[in-house]
Amino acid sequence: MLALSPENPVTQAVYLRTLPSIRERCSRVHDLAKQGKLKYFDYHPEKEDAAIEFCAGVIERDFGNNFSAIPSHGRWRHLDAGQPRIEPMLHSWDTSGALPVDDKEKCKRLIDLFLVSVLLDAGAGNQWSYTETATGQTFSRSEGLGVASVHMFVDGLFSGSTSQPFRVDAQGLSRITLDRVSKAMQVSSSNVMVGLEGRTSLLSNLSAALKANPQFFGEDERPGNIIDFLERESRLENATRHVHISSLWAALIEGLTPIWPVRLTLGGIPLGDVWPCTALKQPGQAEGDDLVPFHKLTGWLTYSLMEPIEKILGWKFDGVEDLTGLPEYRNGGLLVDFGVLTLRPTVLPSECYAHGSDIPRLKPSHPVVVEWRAMTVIELDRIADSIRRKYKLGKDQLTLAQVLESATWKGGREIAKKLRPATGGPPIEIESDGTVF
Repeated sequence: MLALSPENPVTQAVYLRTLPSIRERCSRVHDLAKQGKLKYFDYHPEKEDAAIEFCAGVIERDFGNNFSAIPSHGRWRHLDAGQPRIEPMLHSWDTSGALPVDDKEKCKRLIDLFLVSVLLDAGAGNQWSYTETATGQTFSRSEGLGVASVHMFVDGLFSGSTSQPFRVDAQGLSRITLDRVSKAMQVSSSNVMVGLEGRTSLLSNLSAALKANPQFFGEDERPGNIIDFLERESRLENATRHVHISSLWAALIEGLTPIWPVRLTLGGIPLGDVWPCTALKQPGQAEGDDLVPFHKLTGWLTYSLMEPIEKILGWKFDGVEDLTGLPEYRNGGLLVDFGVLTLRPTVLPSECYAHGSDIPRLKPSHPVVVEWRAMTVIELDRIADSIRRKYKLGKDQLTLAQVLESATWKGGREIAKKLRPATGGPPIEIESDGTVF
């Protein structure tokens, strides 16, 4: 087992790309917060109860006490915004075409779609929206990006084969251009999307990643072939196929390395969504001991890809307790809006506040954002545990993924809309480039 503070930079880098490292390093930041030793935030645990009661109220409003009806947090919800789209698509594959589509191919197609859709899901800003032609419904933010990605997939935008439109492959992605993405997303001078260039770059880089990693993506270079890799990593137990969550995590964290911008390396290894935290910096510490990993998009992918694998193939993932809550602006915004976290006065210069706004706008690399995200990971654990205690439920009866879906992410969005009805934006704005959130 890897040590929690490896001395060797390469070992440290490998560790910082694992799932357990996220909660461990974020716990270090949370421990400092309890001692009042953060650089930018004050922590008010006495305010947690209000946030917990708000989240519990959202659950009760939407699900009553039927906790088993709460779906897991995943991209499927957004793709079905306003009406079901995935189930009708699955049904259409059964009723059209000369050859039947077996369950494994169905699952591969959904993984193709879900993976690309998550990569397109980084914050689009407060102005952009997408209008679905067939229904006339208009969606913004994650739902808009999700619905748009479904239609891009159905139209064969990501496929290199005109005879097989329902797939994502390296050849199809190599043809992606800014103009094609902009048109498909209905971007215009009056419908501005944040991070469009970064989003397009991710898709282009995904083409190279699929080609470079046949052990994960197969000879025909498609995301859905992760299924074949996981099957090789799995074991059968009483006719149920079990696969450890670390296998899916490894396929995503290793296989998708080429798509992310190289921001920080350690021992020559690019770390991805890993950032220095000033509060953790200590004299004489090992190189990398001040770094905090988040891997938000990889986590979002993991949650999202688990669902079709479990539903369609009936596989079971082991080790899911290693998954964390997602450190992004909805979950984190909930904490700021309820006063669990408060920015210390004068820690940010005036240039961080545009046009007299009282909401700062910061890059993902800013140390304020790093502290905020680290605190979010641990606070999500605390909120989930408190909700379970309130309803006398075990972790298997109300999972962290269900809490994210029904309470914290949804609650973060709802309190933001209540407090900032003009935009519904978060209490701290992120300058998104489409590759972190």
